[in-house]
Amino acid sequence: MPIKAVFFDLGETLLDETRMWNEWADFLDIPRGDFFAALDDAIARGAHHHTAFERFGVDPKVAQQRRVAAGTRYLFSRDDLYPDAHACLVALRKAGLFVGIAGNQSRDLLPSMLALGLDADVITTSEHLGFDKPSPRFFEALLAQTGFRAAESAYVGDRIDNDVLPAQAVGMYAVFLERGLWGRRHAHTADAARADARLTSLTDLADALAWPD
Repeated sequence: MPIKAVFFDLGETLLDETRMWNEWADFLDIPRGDFFAALDDAIARGAHHHTAFERFGVDPKVAQQRRVAAGTRYLFSRDDLYPDAHACLVALRKAGLFVGIAGNQSRDLLPSMLALGLDADVITTSEHLGFDKPSPRFFEALLAQTGFRAAESAYVGDRIDNDVLPAQAVGMYAVFLERGLWGRRHAHTADAARADARLTSLTDLADALAWPD
């Protein structure tokens, strides 16, 4: 069945998260190299990224509250978009495909997501959908909201565990984008071969989806 709708994760799929992690390291007064090493170790072990904070004795929820109170909470910026992100979404919509953006974000971050100015038919968060990835119900809720069947929909993300496998579990076409902290690690796992398509750039998405000329 031809793909009619393409949904994207946000972090490390459309948006480079390097600034986010650098800001966290600086806020916590942890050397950036040490903080990134802790993140990489967590990813390699398949652990939640919160364990990188906990390694330094930091409660991530308390730290987030401190940042909000201090007015330094990380917000999305157009400057952090990957160079191929905007052009890819524009090309998809020009080709007549429905485009959606949905990742694991809280409801209050939606205005920051909308401010990125990305060309999409729908932009939403896991909190709006009622489920976080990797729950298959996240993807089922996304499909129910937009009215597309799984077999005619694709999901593009940088993680095998959060994006590829659960999207496939509900019958979607899963595209693995090998970039960012998780993508580079997950590219060397056995499960990476299970992706329906593997890319290193969104400029190659057209071929992966077999668009008509």
